Amino acid sequence: MRTPSGGERRRLADALANEAEGYLVACAEREAARREAEQLCARLPWLTTAQAEDLGHRLVEQRLEVTRGILRRSADRAERLHRAYEARYAHLRRTLLRRHAACACTLLACAALAAAVLAAPGR
Repeated sequence: MRTPSGGERRRLADALANEAEGYLVACAEREAARREAEQLCARLPWLTTAQAEDLGHRLVEQRLEVTRGILRRSADRAERLHRAYEARYAHLRRTLLRRHAACACTLLACAALAAAVLAAPGR
């Protein structure tokens, strides 16, 4: 088995950190949803224990589904923005390269003209 290079190790470490962060965010969101469901059920004292548990479970699942949708839309938007900015950056980079090439050609032409004028025998 080969040893991963520095760049590969960094990508693997980043992927692991992202996965751990996602897990912790999901756990925190589930816990917040559970607390909110418990608080709501506590304000409904006429519910039986089974009804309160069922309502709490349904509220947690609904909240997590809403959160998943928000995260998916945010991730999709971030990806679209990333592609748009990448395309704009590539366009600007090409434009800058063309302008630098045009300036370099102009300078070379001026230098060649100046050299030709200076090299011409006493006109």
